[in-house]
Amino acid sequence: MQQPIYTGAIIKESLEKEEILNNFNVLDVTVTDDENPADRWHIYTVETTRAQLQELSEVIKPEKFYAHFWDKDKNIIAVFRDKIFEFNYEDKVSWEPAIEYGLTVGIPKEQLDFLID
Repeated sequence: MQQPIYTGAIIKESLEKEEILNNFNVLDVTVTDDENPADRWHIYTVETTRAQLQELSEVIKPEKFYAHFWDKDKNIIAVFRDKIFEFNYEDKVSWEPAIEYGLTVGIPKEQLDFLID
């Protein structure tokens, strides 16, 4: 049985070991256009499996960053350092544990919006 495929974005600057990006199926790369190059983010849109997300949780920086992924049924997996939350995009109440945790690691509430395509 094939593992479900999730789509999401990983910010290269959020990683302690950026070579993990080689483990993902990269669909697109976007670089933000901040004037100061040091402020630019490299955003990788990827496809992934649940198993790869566990590996990602081990190398994402412990503060101020997370990544999130979704499947065709709008199930979300939010990945923080050593912590993963699963919920449904349409059930906003189910988001609360991930939002509360994100706030404790320094992520502004407005960035915990879990946007999907």
